[in-house]
Amino acid sequence: MSYRELSFTSHGTRCSAWHFRASGDRSRPAVVMAHGFGGTKDSGLAPFAERFAEAGIDVLAFDYRGFGASDGEPRQTISLDRQLADYNSAVDTALALPNVDRMVLWGASMSGGNVLRVAAGRADIAAVVALTPMTSGLAAGWSALASTGVLTAARWTAIGLRSKVTVARGGPATLMPIVGRPGEPGALTLSGAYESYTAMAGPTWRNEIDSGVGMELGRMSTKAAARSLRCPVLVQIGDFDRFVPAGAVARTAELARAQVHRYACDHFDVWPGNEWFDKTVEDQLVFLRRVLQPS
Repeated sequence: MSYRELSFTSHGTRCSAWHFRASGDRSRPAVVMAHGFGGTKDSGLAPFAERFAEAGIDVLAFDYRGFGASDGEPRQTISLDRQLADYNSAVDTALALPNVDRMVLWGASMSGGNVLRVAAGRADIAAVVALTPMTSGLAAGWSALASTGVLTAARWTAIGLRSKVTVARGGPATLMPIVGRPGEPGALTLSGAYESYTAMAGPTWRNEIDSGVGMELGRMSTKAAARSLRCPVLVQIGDFDRFVPAGAVARTAELARAQVHRYACDHFDVWPGNEWFDKTVEDQLVFLRRVLQPS
């Protein structure tokens, strides 16, 4: 299925997006989706978007500023505040698409936490889908610490602190790999992470991230947002997720009064080309068919 390229402005910065249009001229919902930790829209989002469009739902998939085909400086630097602002701008853009009358937020991994926070701040969201979401930066950090070791984590924390100071002064960030093999430098270095991430990586993806990312992710908490959500929410949990602890996700899902699906899989197993992709995306479609009543 083809898509058309478009762009929108988020607080003065151009963000790149793809619009997957469902067939027909009737009113229909739209899904807004973004990738997770350091990801780009050409790295596995299209198969999800195509399934939604085939089911009669438009999709707007976009890159956060500083990543992929979007503009923005500094590059490869995650800011939770900027990502939430970009997501809100993407929603406003999707609401203006022809025939769109309802809005669904879709996120996976890190963007799965973002969509909970964005939806909590808006009254025009019909539903939320959070796939193996990062709901607690601290919980994810403790999980990463167990794999990298205290000394390695301390070294990268020191480098990250220097990077944040340099960026604040207008200088370039000190970059580290997003993924690496066990024993190599990287934010994600558990066995299989490098192979899983690079297998779905698109041409605009770069295996680089600001080394200060850990301190930024430590600020992520979705508890307050989950409590205030008033729209239907689907949370999909990987019971053997080594990157986003299942217990933390389950606690957030309970606060959001979400419908929960659990799968006997790891974090990357739900992405296209892996064993659990078809099951997770079909569960998303079943959920949306139930909660998206005709306007």
